[in-house]
Amino acid sequence: MSSTKYIFVTGGVTSSLGKGIISASLAKLLQSRGFKVTIQKLDPYINVDPGTLNPYEHGECFVTDDGAETDLDLGHYERFLNIPTSQANNVTTGKIYQTVIDKERRGDYLGKTVQVIPHITDEIKRRIKILGQNHQFDFVITEIGGTVGDIESTPYIEAVRQLKWELGNNCLVIHLTLLPYLSSTGELKTKPTQHSVKMLLEHGVQPDIIVCRTEHKINDDIRKKIALFCNVSKESVIEAIDAKSIYEVPLLMEKEKLDEVVLKKLNVHTNSKPELSNWKAFLNILYSTKNQVDIALVGKYVELKDSYKSIAEAFIHAGVKNNHKVNIHWIHSEMITKDNVQKLLGNIKGILVAPGFGNRGIEGKIIAIEYARKNKVPFLGICLGMQCAVIEFARNVLNYEDANSREMNPATTHPVIDLLESQKSINYLGGTMRLGAYPCEIKENTLAYKIYNQKLIYERHRHRYEFNNEYRDVFEKNGVVFSGINPEKDLVEIMEIKYHPFFIGVQFHPEYKSTVENPHPLFIHFVKAAIDNNG
Repeated sequence: MSSTKYIFVTGGVTSSLGKGIISASLAKLLQSRGFKVTIQKLDPYINVDPGTLNPYEHGECFVTDDGAETDLDLGHYERFLNIPTSQANNVTTGKIYQTVIDKERRGDYLGKTVQVIPHITDEIKRRIKILGQNHQFDFVITEIGGTVGDIESTPYIEAVRQLKWELGNNCLVIHLTLLPYLSSTGELKTKPTQHSVKMLLEHGVQPDIIVCRTEHKINDDIRKKIALFCNVSKESVIEAIDAKSIYEVPLLMEKEKLDEVVLKKLNVHTNSKPELSNWKAFLNILYSTKNQVDIALVGKYVELKDSYKSIAEAFIHAGVKNNHKVNIHWIHSEMITKDNVQKLLGNIKGILVAPGFGNRGIEGKIIAIEYARKNKVPFLGICLGMQCAVIEFARNVLNYEDANSREMNPATTHPVIDLLESQKSINYLGGTMRLGAYPCEIKENTLAYKIYNQKLIYERHRHRYEFNNEYRDVFEKNGVVFSGINPEKDLVEIMEIKYHPFFIGVQFHPEYKSTVENPHPLFIHFVKAAIDNNG
């Protein structure tokens, strides 16, 4: 290919139709043909990043290797493509305006009046083109967050309009809409799609392909009607019917020939066909396995399961690797007490205590960990889950009754979890944690070494508090093994307990690196331990 091709994915009618999954599915199809593909997300909110957002607001905050706190859709991109994303793959209105204002303060605009057009749209276009520089990718797919018609999205749509003129045949727009079904008349309605496309046209953007999210099959007459009223060819009307799993969507898009239409419209000629045999094998196990294992996810945001999206997906990957379906039992940590823990967890074969921030639900997590430790139930603690395991051990084995993290109780006499000195002077919350990939050295003859089978690993972090090394000796003397250490600052990354079949806590977030093609080894071994505990 002589130049990078840019594909934009917009949404209409309603939010949450699955632009991220459609983008990732198209990217997977193009990648499976041998092309180099990446995806970026443009988010219209004014937050600089989702790092300070409550998970109830926006779901999980996904972290990249280079320390970017990003939208959860980047997790989908990585899980589908099996390649890491970066700072450049997620752009927010906050970042755009922050950059433009910084340039204005420096005098970069030479005294000109700074306006949405051209200065904001120029910065948006610059961010879009970064990933295509030096021809490092054949295709750059850009998902525009929000819905056409939103005030917040308008500058992004305008930037797309300008790029369509500037890039010519190297640019294409896909518009995802909803075809609602009226059960009273038994028909799919196309009018919302027509209005959505009309609104896009009012912004000067003609979509090249229309993908229709639907609960029912689209017949030929509906395709012709949408094509006629929306100025596209019939072959450019793509059905996106509901699937049992997001991992089935690439196969559905292949059946609808989405990638073929895209290549044809961008004048890209290739004899290669999508190679998805491994993907299909994964789906075959996912759909056909009869084996099941029950694992509890203990957290404080379980009402919104997207808060733990990467963990849930990592369980799917690891379950398939073990030829099992993982039944996740979502248990709110605030609901757990010493009186009901046996009832809640008695039939559970593995317990994962989830990451999070703040004091709410901490005592319930600690009770769940005590139950796992005493009853030999396989346990995995992630980030705050690992810190809670440290607190539980300090209280119930070392008999430090008020042991805690200074995050939860600044006055504790046994701060087994504490801030680093370098963190104590920080006032801003955004982007000031230990973020991104850090090295971890693993001790041989430990559970962690058995899992990773290597001495040096790199895992992604998102936290501020650390294990207090002043307590390391007393923990080790009483049965704790600190099997993973950050070599740069001598920080505890992995803790495990002797004489337990599977008890491991990690300060990092292994879920961020689990993909369909490479399930994370921690989740694979944890699920295997739960299966073995199944009897």
